[in-house]
Amino acid sequence: MSKILLMGNPNVGKSIFFTELTGIRAVSSNYAGTTVTFMEGRFTLESSEYTLVDVPGTYSLTPSSEAEAVATGFVENGAEAIICVLDASNLERNLRLALELKKYNIPTVYALNLMDVAGRQGININSKLLGKELGGPVVETVALKGRGMDDLRSKLTSALSKDGISTKENTCTSQTSCENCASCSLKPMELRSIDEVWGKAREISRRVSKKDVSRLSFLDKLGENMMKPMPGAPIAFLIMLLLIAVVVGGGRALRAVFFLPLVNGIIVPFFRNFFTAFVPEGVFLNILVGEFGIFVISFEWILALILPYVFLFYVAFSFLEDSGYLPRFSVLFDNIMRKLGMHGGSLIHAVTAFGCAVPAIIGSRAATSRKERIMVSAAICFAIPCISQTGAIISLLSAYDFWLMPAMVLLMLILFAMATLVCGKLIKGKVDPLLIEVPNLLMPEPRTYRRKLIIRMKHFLAEAEVPMLMAIVIAAFLSETGLLNTIAVYAQPLVSRWLGLPPEAVVGLILGIIRREMSVAPLMALNLTPLQAFVGGAVSLMYLPCISVFGILVKEFKLRIAVFITLSTIAFALFAGGLINHTAQLFF
Repeated sequence: MSKILLMGNPNVGKSIFFTELTGIRAVSSNYAGTTVTFMEGRFTLESSEYTLVDVPGTYSLTPSSEAEAVATGFVENGAEAIICVLDASNLERNLRLALELKKYNIPTVYALNLMDVAGRQGININSKLLGKELGGPVVETVALKGRGMDDLRSKLTSALSKDGISTKENTCTSQTSCENCASCSLKPMELRSIDEVWGKAREISRRVSKKDVSRLSFLDKLGENMMKPMPGAPIAFLIMLLLIAVVVGGGRALRAVFFLPLVNGIIVPFFRNFFTAFVPEGVFLNILVGEFGIFVISFEWILALILPYVFLFYVAFSFLEDSGYLPRFSVLFDNIMRKLGMHGGSLIHAVTAFGCAVPAIIGSRAATSRKERIMVSAAICFAIPCISQTGAIISLLSAYDFWLMPAMVLLMLILFAMATLVCGKLIKGKVDPLLIEVPNLLMPEPRTYRRKLIIRMKHFLAEAEVPMLMAIVIAAFLSETGLLNTIAVYAQPLVSRWLGLPPEAVVGLILGIIRREMSVAPLMALNLTPLQAFVGGAVSLMYLPCISVFGILVKEFKLRIAVFITLSTIAFALFAGGLINHTAQLFF
């Protein structure tokens, strides 16, 4: 099937074009590093079917990262046509890629996206003149709102036809002086160096666009100030406080008002009555609806314990993504991250890991060095809990003392700093300076924002449900067969004497192998002291990556590094947990 490439810089809205053209609901995010792997989808033009490939975002066809190498490979393999998405508010930078694409002589249609943002910033672009400069049709679009999509399809159809516009060498038909006409001077093979490409991009941008600085909007001024120490730091502090308030406070309220009454008042009693009506008392009934019963714990842990916090985290996190705040956060704290051996862009992967470590580790492919990738991945495994694990830790600690949660956050920051510093010393190589796309500060478009939230919740339920149920079945089996008590006896020196936890807490260490949050959930059923709750949460925070994370570590860095990270997290979690326990007992 004929292939059409969808290309552009990061953050220009390619994923939205892909969704609109193919109907496949690809998640679009407003920061660099999201689309590291490519996506394919089918779409039809004039009764002909094509494969549209959403190529990883790239600034250049001279690759400096794995993502850019993938993008370059697609172009070199050829295609029927290219849709090159340009950011109208950052035209000069985007034109570098557009000019580099010309040397491949593939028919290209240029989608001049974010025209609404350009207008808000006082930027006026002559799209017809830009089309003459590039030697191909330019379509003005606002992809988030669906504007220009029909015109894009029409121009793409023409470009694919025999009489369509091609990016092959143009014939000058202009009656004006050649020094004012790009058709003669813009022969692709003449632009041999990066400096020449940048010079031509600057020349074209100045010729086709004008900017009225006095028309800068409040959002644009706010976006610039967010990257300055003042008022950027106080704004960042307020945003983090608001994020915690929404996730922690809102999650507790949602859990108390809706999920707990639903689970304990309706769902669990229904299944208990249902199974006790025809299943005789004994081991099998206990496995179904006993203390660790499948139809009890599955609802109490997944719905009442974790889901409220997961939902509200994605509500807040998706807003920060689509607004374009995260890259500004990275720039703001770049100096601090430099002292830890990484740059501010690594914070994006760390924040993403609060959703799930797997896409965060995959997203590190956008890094320009292997050392940086390993440092980011190791720090995530040591110090960043996924959102379901975070929800479990919040549920556990909030039942005891208000100060336990701030103490856990402080522990996370210390662990993150320690992991990056140690990895920076152990791993050979270098970490390049921060080079990150800072997109426009936007109010998320409601339709896209809602769609992303739905997709993410479906993805969470699909990915988490089966492993969680596996862990619950194992917990029920261990409890009802007596194996839990046997394991607890042998593990007592470690669990009870060193960590100071009840013997039953050993089930969390077993289930945490399957899903990270399952190392916390069993502790909720135990009568713990505040110190025991904090130690249990701390061990869970640092405990080994779950099976999914281990698998992606093997895939990305090979077995040796994955095993080393996993064994290191287990050893350090158990050591640090005991250290916290015995140190705290000296003072309290």
